[in-house]
Amino acid sequence: MVQPHGLHSGLYRILSSGAQLAELGRLLDAGMLRVASDGTFPLADASAAHERATRGHIQGKIVLTVA
Repeated sequence: MVQPHGLHSGLYRILSSGAQLAELGRLLDAGMLRVASDGTFPLADASAAHERATRGHIQGKIVLTVA
């Protein structure tokens, strides 16, 4: 979809297979793949995680932990 000022936007959906996810797990376990994390929040503080996301300039994923 073309927006004003020549900007483009779109929605992408990626489907992964079990084999691909297993390979990603192997690479993570081997230390060959690193995932950037901007912050980790307990599930009870999901509202704080959402607030962090709305501030922008995120440097990685925001992680919610479930204990």
